[in-house]
Amino acid sequence: MKQFTSIIDVSDLNQLVESAVYFKNDPLVEPDLGKGKTLGLIFFNPSLRTRLSTQKAALNLGLSCMVMNFVSEGWQLETEEGVIMSGEKAEHIVEAAGVIGQYCDILGIRAFASFTDQEKDYKEEVLNSFIKYSKIPVVSLESATLHPLQSLADLVTIEEYKKKEKPKVVLSWAPHPRILPQSVANSFAQWMRQANVDLVITHPPGYELNTKFTKGAKIIYDQEKAFEQANFIYVKNWSSYEPYGQLLSQDPGWKITASKMGLTNNAYFMHCLPVRRNVIVDDEVLDGEASLVIPQAANRVYAAQAVLKSLLTTNF
Repeated sequence: MKQFTSIIDVSDLNQLVESAVYFKNDPLVEPDLGKGKTLGLIFFNPSLRTRLSTQKAALNLGLSCMVMNFVSEGWQLETEEGVIMSGEKAEHIVEAAGVIGQYCDILGIRAFASFTDQEKDYKEEVLNSFIKYSKIPVVSLESATLHPLQSLADLVTIEEYKKKEKPKVVLSWAPHPRILPQSVANSFAQWMRQANVDLVITHPPGYELNTKFTKGAKIIYDQEKAFEQANFIYVKNWSSYEPYGQLLSQDPGWKITASKMGLTNNAYFMHCLPVRRNVIVDDEVLDGEASLVIPQAANRVYAAQAVLKSLLTTNF
């Protein structure tokens, strides 16, 4: 694997999942694999699980790790090519990425959607600029459109807890007071389409995702009907794709409740976190025995470790 930006970069999905399980069984089984190499983590947006899990994964493999948070550190970066830099932005991404590529061997980038320009967001301008100009392997720590590290951990979790060979997995929209990216939902749909699951997506009309990621999935606009006989309920809010980045509904009727979970086939509840209690999901569900949010988050370490191993063994 040369880069890790989506499932498209993965040549053998089963092998990558098995690698994550291998590290979960013994996180320190290959403590010197990354010895002498440096992982740089660059954040343009806040992070808890992604930052800590990726750092932990790096340490488990013997990698040194450097972190820079552009939310509060560094210069404002210009990404436009050919621009006259007479405004507030002091450094161009060409030089910034090039310099970081001299200091690091692998680079992780977290850069959310801007919601101001759909075309730019879906071209992944920031992520692809770092790939182009750093000239080193790049891992997406969540981009404008996808969150592959989360999706790998989600798949590992489903494989770990499934009770039938091909479980029914439902991706459900739920209300949120803010505009959120489509990245987690896009990525989850993309990965589940390649996994051995029966994928159903449910959301209010107007919240259709880009068909590039959902093609082939069953879409049901009735949440309760979608939940029937489900084995896993994966819940996430996202803003509209068309019109882009808008909050079309905050319908509290889409919140996840114990009664809705009762429609399922004793389904597990999943969410990538952070989650708004009693807005997205009731406490009773989130704190219940069927909730996998903590084990799911724990698997982020082993997912990242599997990805870093693949990059280390392929590129060095």
